[in-house]
Amino acid sequence: MDFDFRNMERMDRYKLMVSSIVPRPIALVTTISRDGIVNTAPFSFFNAVSAEPPLVVLGLEVTDYAPRKDTGDNIRDSGEFVVSLVSETIAPQMNLCAMDFPTDEDEMAQSGLTAAPSTIVKPPYVKESPVSFECKRVVTMEVGTGNRVVIGEVVYMHVDDRFIDSEKMYVDAPAMQLIGRMHGRGWYVRTGDAFDMPRIDYRVWAAERDRKRGTRG
Repeated sequence: MDFDFRNMERMDRYKLMVSSIVPRPIALVTTISRDGIVNTAPFSFFNAVSAEPPLVVLGLEVTDYAPRKDTGDNIRDSGEFVVSLVSETIAPQMNLCAMDFPTDEDEMAQSGLTAAPSTIVKPPYVKESPVSFECKRVVTMEVGTGNRVVIGEVVYMHVDDRFIDSEKMYVDAPAMQLIGRMHGRGWYVRTGDAFDMPRIDYRVWAAERDRKRGTRG
């Protein structure tokens, strides 16, 4: 079946996309309001988009299930945010942060997570997270009706010592037990079921292809 997104209702497009583009990494984003209140909210429209410069992107989507959050306003006002990735261990706390808390309540404190002071930006990072990225806003784009796309430059990174070999710059991703977002409102995936498929060298592949052709001839 084919779908022409140009002629579809917003929520229908949303449901098709979030059920198909999976798994998606989860950004537990911390910001600070003008009044100094820490806001913590999870987003699954998130990923890395560049290594030079080091950039991440956030999609701040407004839907019937996800009303406009304070995150976008705080990033607009301060130009700073922190992305902490979500492990299985802190998944329940992340889920609590997704609730529609009043603006004057600190979701991180209410969820039982610990705010650790960042090094460069003002918003704290989640101490219990295996890896966090301090970010400076590069650009915010208003798209659609109330939606925003934020591109941020990573200026500092925190990695739990248990998961990093600093000499080799090797992060033990399997050990972090990160989770991803799946279809529907409450479905997630564990990242423990991984498989290794090395990238193929063209010269090796072409030589094997030519060998097989020669054998058949």
